[in-house]
Amino acid sequence: MFEEKALEKIKAGKEKWNNDVVGKTLAKNPERKAEFTTISGTPVERLYTPLDIAEVDYEKDLGYPGVFPFTRGVQPTMYRGRFWTMRQYAGFGSAKESNARYRYLLSQGQTGLSVAFDLPTQAGYDSDHPLSMGEVGKVGVAIDSIEDMKVLFDQIPLDKVTTSMTINAAATVLLGMYLAIAEEQGASFDKVGGTVQNDVLKEITVRGQYIYPPKHTMRLTTDLIEFCLKNVPKWNTISISGYHIRESGSTAAQEMAFTIADGIAYVQACVDRGLDVDSFAPRLSFFFNAFTNVLEEVAKFRAGRRVWAKIMKDRFGAKNPRSMMLRFHVQTGGVTLTAQQPLNNIVRVGLQAYAAALGGCQSLHTNSYDEALCLPTQQAVTVALRTQQIVAEESGATDTIDPLAGSFYVEAMTQKIEAEIMDYLQKIDAMGGTLVAIEQGFIQKEIQNSAYRFQKEIENNERVYVGINKYTMEEPPPEGLLKIDMSVGEVETAKLKKLRAERDQAKWKAALDNLRKVSETDENVMPAVIEAVKAKATVGEICDVWRDIFGQYRPKEYV
Repeated sequence: MFEEKALEKIKAGKEKWNNDVVGKTLAKNPERKAEFTTISGTPVERLYTPLDIAEVDYEKDLGYPGVFPFTRGVQPTMYRGRFWTMRQYAGFGSAKESNARYRYLLSQGQTGLSVAFDLPTQAGYDSDHPLSMGEVGKVGVAIDSIEDMKVLFDQIPLDKVTTSMTINAAATVLLGMYLAIAEEQGASFDKVGGTVQNDVLKEITVRGQYIYPPKHTMRLTTDLIEFCLKNVPKWNTISISGYHIRESGSTAAQEMAFTIADGIAYVQACVDRGLDVDSFAPRLSFFFNAFTNVLEEVAKFRAGRRVWAKIMKDRFGAKNPRSMMLRFHVQTGGVTLTAQQPLNNIVRVGLQAYAAALGGCQSLHTNSYDEALCLPTQQAVTVALRTQQIVAEESGATDTIDPLAGSFYVEAMTQKIEAEIMDYLQKIDAMGGTLVAIEQGFIQKEIQNSAYRFQKEIENNERVYVGINKYTMEEPPPEGLLKIDMSVGEVETAKLKKLRAERDQAKWKAALDNLRKVSETDENVMPAVIEAVKAKATVGEICDVWRDIFGQYRPKEYV
């Protein structure tokens, strides 16, 4: 973008500035520390100039919003047309309690739902299973059967509101329930929109809510994608998730690289199934974290869009521009929240939301300031939603597209992160692909090393964490925290007992027998799952059929 003579002049000018101006200043007032780095540990130079982006080709590397390589955004007018979907992640206790929170959020201006399921539901266990004890409704809503799902979405028209469901190993079951109640509401499948996370590779890598071995998990994932392609065209069939990778301690570049590596694995599985890449790729979506270092986060999102576009075009031969778009949801960094001085988290979340807006997200969840202490109270979740609305309506970040483009620092950081992403992808390809890299523990070890570095910096006071290792203070015990009534487990158990006693036993058994038969073939399981949930088979009963057929995954120990 710059002529050679101009760059030579800038180089000479910078050297003179360093020697004459900076040198004298440093002699009198040394800088705060010997080295400045981002949260990811990337060195930050004192000053960035055109010299740092001399290799950038505007047309090739940046281009224009809405066109390849989508560095500057996936929509031609971005937020000048409409804001991102404001989608607050919520769910706790019973379906009835969560339904009340959803309807409250919608009344306050939220534009989409995002369902948090409790750990037993995520792990494919019913609320009355021994392993569910003490966890029912604790970190999300307890869903055992289609009857719970009906209550969860009571008075919420599923053809008018899009829903994101954070469910992975049991994704086919929960989507089956959602589609069954949509049908009961009179909403045809082609009118139903939303997203199911459905990303078990990241569960195996970092989060732990897996059930079946990777091969069989990939089969269920691909079945869901194929079914929605043919029957639920507005559904985003997978949300390939880097959020939990970052929460586990990865750098920004690792978050993007390992997420894209998972994406490559899912695309390849669909192609191997015989699906045309341009038939399913437009409905793939992504889910990323946003940390407090605004500029690094913006560069990460820009680099990720560019890399994904190139991979889909060059590696998979995609022709449809929508197949090349990295469309993503962002959630602010849960692991960045502190129990100490929790109101400080409002500022952290504000900066993270600002980074997501500047980085061009398609939907956003802002964490509540009290989430390091409890599930969010209604007051805290309202502040979190208002944070999004203030960024959207008052900050100016939405008035122009990709407002940090052209910043020497942001462009240089975008280039650097892209190079790191590509380096990781090449290493993973050389190992034999994502599944092999996971089995060998490569991805896990890289994340663990980064997490260790960051924690060591905090403990050694090399990196300031306000309220943790600097600006600390004595605080009274927190008050007004949201407490989940743990009797919800007993209530759910009683409901299950009643459901099992009253359902049509012959219809229920026939549906589960059919599910078993279909699962033992190459046939798509989704129609059989929908039939089973309509027959009032529970989440645990359906998942147990697959546990029996596929077995359960047990990860290796890595040293």
